Amino acid sequence: METIDHTKRRYLAEQLGSNFGFYLREHQRLVEVNSAWQKIEIIENQLFGRIMRIDSCFMTSERDEFFYHEPMVHLPAISHGGPRRALIVGGGDGGAAEELLKYSELEHLVLAELDEEVIRLAREWLPTIHRNAFDDPRLELRLGDALPFIEKGTERFDQIILDLTDPFGPATDLYTVEFYRACKKLLNPGGVISLHIGSPIHLQVPMARIAASLRAVFAIVRPYLQYVPLYGTLWCMAMASDTVDPATLSVVEVDARLNEQGLHDLQLYNGATHHALLAQPNFVLEILQQPVKPIHRGETLEGIHSPESLPGVVVIPTSD
Repeated sequence: METIDHTKRRYLAEQLGSNFGFYLREHQRLVEVNSAWQKIEIIENQLFGRIMRIDSCFMTSERDEFFYHEPMVHLPAISHGGPRRALIVGGGDGGAAEELLKYSELEHLVLAELDEEVIRLAREWLPTIHRNAFDDPRLELRLGDALPFIEKGTERFDQIILDLTDPFGPATDLYTVEFYRACKKLLNPGGVISLHIGSPIHLQVPMARIAASLRAVFAIVRPYLQYVPLYGTLWCMAMASDTVDPATLSVVEVDARLNEQGLHDLQLYNGATHHALLAQPNFVLEILQQPVKPIHRGETLEGIHSPESLPGVVVIPTSD
């Protein structure tokens, strides 16, 4: 383990675009690994605690992970009413799995993660995020590329969560009409799917095109918004289904379902925030109503870049 000299302050910048980004101070670097797929770092920050960073992108942290995982998991799960079989694609930090395993009726959860190193490092360094979810007997790990598993799969699920990296490079294939059709075939009647679709601040066109891709496959698509501190901006997720509409649930119904499931320890999600998440400002409605084309396999998604493809940034502190 490498200990950073605190007298030599180190700042890590993440570029969200050529004109926008943010930084965090690294107080301690706990581990750094180059896997077969990506560079993975675990660092310590006084505000966020331990943070996982992959290929220069901040992924999750001990103290803000609930801003992302709770809406991603519970809004669709509560809208469904009680998933018994579920699939998470990605999510190697274990945060989404930990939230989903809180449902007593859940019988089986498949976690399909590309990179075993992400799981290994999360197990060792991020126990307050996964909370031993990997050891739950209901959880089955599937390591490797999830694309053939989804396209050739015969299992059926009540809920699918796409906890993916951003849509650039090979990951773009997991944001296409063809991929969503393959996911839909794995859903039981009344099944739900959730994913993040980008930011209305700096990823407006990608966000609109991903939403259009979902609408090309599912009868009901409900984008919802949440500010995620570690991502430095307002973030948009979406739930899709052919029969389940989260907007039809009242505050009372959501809270009643949470109570039935024994979900009393959530930090963000409840009946009131269910509707707050779904409320869309006018500028977001305008983005989502743009006449854009759905994404098909083999296409690139304009307006989104790997942080490593952008010019380097140096953070210069002006004072202590």
